[in-house]
Amino acid sequence: MATGRIPLWLKVVWTAWLLVWAAFYWRHYGPQNFLWFCDMSNIVIGVALWLESPLLFSIQALSIGLVQTLFTLDFFWRLALGSHLTGGTEYMFDPAYPLHIRGLSLFHLAIPPLLAWAVARLGYDRRALPIQTAVAWLVLPVSLLFGPVKDLNWVYGPYEKQQTWMSPGLWFAVCMVGFPLLLYFPTHLALSRWAPRAGQHPSGTTSTPGTD
Repeated sequence: MATGRIPLWLKVVWTAWLLVWAAFYWRHYGPQNFLWFCDMSNIVIGVALWLESPLLFSIQALSIGLVQTLFTLDFFWRLALGSHLTGGTEYMFDPAYPLHIRGLSLFHLAIPPLLAWAVARLGYDRRALPIQTAVAWLVLPVSLLFGPVKDLNWVYGPYEKQQTWMSPGLWFAVCMVGFPLLLYFPTHLALSRWAPRAGQHPSGTTSTPGTD
């Protein structure tokens, strides 16, 4: 694997921040909170930075790229206009949540540009789509075990509110199909067109063996 494509300072800063973030999140929310795809991605991104792994970055780009982009848009829309565009950031403006927890949650805003930069730099690995689909199909059933109060990954309803317009089983089936079809596949198509293929330099030439 070629080294130096990701600056050392970024690896060190992200790792240090990750340790602080994980400790406070564990204490405030409990360990089950790390089943959220966005929280899982924080940890995987930390590993991806050190390994400089196109595959790990590509998987996370599919997992949370679109959702975190919508989160960012909604956050700044709320700041600018006082209302929510898509929802999902209400807790960021809720004083019931400690200020330091809301501050740590600003990582959502950093994720989209970080993933876009990493994928552009290292390339997009098309194996990410089946892998992230398999991960979702493992994590979503486990999320059910924590019940509608936690509503991890919205398996009981959107925006952590239990939905009532269809049976819980049907909603879960929608999640199992909808995550890959509506979140991952469009992102996969966009990245396949926009980013260089993993293993190639931006110029289109193939890198030497062992560099990815």
